[in-house]
Amino acid sequence: MSQPPPLPPAAPEPASREQRVPAPSASDASVAGTAAGAAATEPEESGARAVQVTCRNCGANMLWDPAVDALSCGYCGITQAVPRLEGTIVERTMEEVGSAARGFGVATRAATCTRCGAKTDFVGQETSTSCVFCGAPTVLEESSYRNALRPESLIPLDVARSQVDAAFQRWAGGLWFRPNDLKRARVDGARGLYVPAWTFDAAVHSQWSADAGWYYTVMEPRPVLVNGKMQIRMVPVQKVRWEPAFGERHDVYDDLVVHASKGLSPKLAAELGGFETKGLVPYRPEYLSGWGAEEYAVDLEAGWKDALGRIETRQTERCSGDVPGDTQRNLRVRNTVSGVRWKLVLLPVWSLTYRHAGKDYAVLVHGTSGRVVGDAPYSWIKIALLVFGIGLGILLLLALLSL
Repeated sequence: MSQPPPLPPAAPEPASREQRVPAPSASDASVAGTAAGAAATEPEESGARAVQVTCRNCGANMLWDPAVDALSCGYCGITQAVPRLEGTIVERTMEEVGSAARGFGVATRAATCTRCGAKTDFVGQETSTSCVFCGAPTVLEESSYRNALRPESLIPLDVARSQVDAAFQRWAGGLWFRPNDLKRARVDGARGLYVPAWTFDAAVHSQWSADAGWYYTVMEPRPVLVNGKMQIRMVPVQKVRWEPAFGERHDVYDDLVVHASKGLSPKLAAELGGFETKGLVPYRPEYLSGWGAEEYAVDLEAGWKDALGRIETRQTERCSGDVPGDTQRNLRVRNTVSGVRWKLVLLPVWSLTYRHAGKDYAVLVHGTSGRVVGDAPYSWIKIALLVFGIGLGILLLLALLSL
């Protein structure tokens, strides 16, 4: 079994792999991050930039609007694209963790849930009185963890608030064996936010050995019952011919995602589905304007341990598929992992809760595809009626067969 490489505090000579992002058009480059309709002020605050993009038309703060994929003024309606300037998404070696940037690069305030433990950061004066994940009203406001690693990139939130409401209603209406009034449930506290995740790249060389088995059939005498009498007859019997087998293979993993969220339950995260990492853009604080970003609760070392376990499981499955024959036994795999690189990314989701019969239920909406997953109560009356109907049908069938 391969072991995770150590995580030293710093690397004297970085050897980062860089993913270049295409240069902007002339119109994007001319705005230099603020464009003609907005101005950005960046006062220094506790080692972070307090980025406030103000509308030059009315002076109000502009917030990121996923409906138009741009910054938007809620007062006069002016929109302004966030220029995706030429930038670099750095994938670092495991030894470079000490040289990585810290914090969000913007002044934030944190809200920690006393129920699920999720810690969410909000830009400027933004905050929350309830947990954006579980809806708990007991949230403690505190300072952000300034020493946390800074995200290298993110996927911009692309699903608007109006789309969230419509998606929730379609989801609730399509559930089976749920209370009828669930379709009229009121969504409370829908909040768009970014959840943290680690991505890992690695090359894996696997050597395997196993016993490969081929089926063959022989005729052997066996006692069989014929017309109430025991007789010895020749019957076909399946045997296995075992032969030693061995081999090797080389595989590459690119952007293996490991969620680093505490508020996002593993069950809902798995149901929500993956994110297309080709949509990653270099991190800019402007994308957080008006939205929350959860601080990672799974650190880099724990994230790599999770990723390594998944890699080993996948390599065992692949090596098993390489073993010839009809069956196999005693499969042994030895993995050599090299070229490990990582980056911290932010992924967009909508988190919302609704209340039914005095209980809160969590729902997630994918921030780019709009897919909805969540918890919902069952209607035991509908389930009981179904069971009764099945039982009644069986009784009627038996009655017809007895005629």
